[in-house]
Amino acid sequence: MSTKEDVLEIIRSERIMAIVRLADQQDVAPVVAALVHGGMPLLEITTNTPGFATEIEKARTKHNAVVIGAGTVTNVALAEKSIGAGAQFLVSPNVNRALGEYALSKNVPLLMGAMTPTEVNDALLFGADIIKLFPAVPLGIPYFKALKGPFGGCPFYAVGGVDLNNITDWFQAGAVGVGLGGSLIGAAPYSEKKMAQLSQRTTEFMGTLS
Repeated sequence: MSTKEDVLEIIRSERIMAIVRLADQQDVAPVVAALVHGGMPLLEITTNTPGFATEIEKARTKHNAVVIGAGTVTNVALAEKSIGAGAQFLVSPNVNRALGEYALSKNVPLLMGAMTPTEVNDALLFGADIIKLFPAVPLGIPYFKALKGPFGGCPFYAVGGVDLNNITDWFQAGAVGVGLGGSLIGAAPYSEKKMAQLSQRTTEFMGTLS
C-alpha cells in the first residue's frame, strides 16, 4: 500500500499525467490499456466520465503498477466516491476548502486547480499538495513565470492546452509536471488503429522527459 508521500513522489518525478475524460464508459478500459502500453505511469479518470468509480476500481486492479487517481473532483461527495473506488490521488479544477480538509483527513494527495495569486495562496492554505495551473496555455508561460515569483517553492502542474509542441517549454519554465487530455487521448470513436496510435503518442510524450 503506497503512502501519501510515495504517491506524491511519483507525481513529482514522473511529470506527465494522462487525463481520461470520456463520454462512453466502454471506452475507458481500452484507453487506459493503450496509455499503459505506451508507458504512461500516472493517470486520472475524471468524475464526469460515466461509471468513473467502477473504472477507477477496474484500472487499479488490472494496472497495479500505475498510479491512478480521480480528476474533476469538485466536492467532498465526489472525493468520497473516488477514494472508495481506490483513487490514489485527487485532482480538482477549483479551489475548495472542504475538499482540502477532506483530502488531509484521508491522507490522500490533492492537486488543486488555481489561476490567480489569491487562488494559489488559498489552495495552499486549504491543503493542496500541488497546484494545478488551469487553464495553462490560455494563461501562457509569461503569466506562469510571473505567478511563480511569490510562489517559487510551490510545485505546479500545467494543465489545459499542453501538447507535443509546447510541453518542453512548460518544463523549462518550471512546471514540475503537466496534465494531458485531448492532445494525448484524441477523440472518439476509439478504433483498434486509434488505440495503437494512442500508445505511440504516449511513448512520444514520455520521450520528452529524456
